[in-house]
Amino acid sequence: MRGSVTVHMAASADRVWHLVSDITRVGEFSPETFEAEWLGGARGPVTGARFRGHVRRNGRGPVYWTVCTVTACDPGREFAFAVAGPGGKTVNTWRYQLEPSADGTGVTESFELADTILTRLYWKIAGSARGRTNRDGMRATLEKMKAVIESADHSR
Repeated sequence: MRGSVTVHMAASADRVWHLVSDITRVGEFSPETFEAEWLGGARGPVTGARFRGHVRRNGRGPVYWTVCTVTACDPGREFAFAVAGPGGKTVNTWRYQLEPSADGTGVTESFELADTILTRLYWKIAGSARGRTNRDGMRATLEKMKAVIESADHSR
């Protein structure tokens, strides 16, 4: 009930981290989440900050909002957030882990579904297809980020 994709980017871990942790830019990269905004006065990534993402499931629909909480915020190393489901319980955790190297940064995006009866049942029924969709989406997201971060000007 988890998966990951790694893409190497020719940029410093600090530059990459600033891009992956800027949730307001998610719509530029993700095939499913087309916008996000900070909640409760948060203005940027810090552990415990909340935001909501506007999702178009599978890039087609249905369309819905999710509330997320930043669970890891270590500049240049890691950014992660938990997605709340019904009742505010975590249903999925998304993570970006950065591994600096001499020629840039390896960026691993991953997901891990909460281990509940409902998610185990969901994974038995749709796991193969959803896992593939998530891996394809993560690769698309990271490749778009790579194109931006490796361009001469990656600011908006």
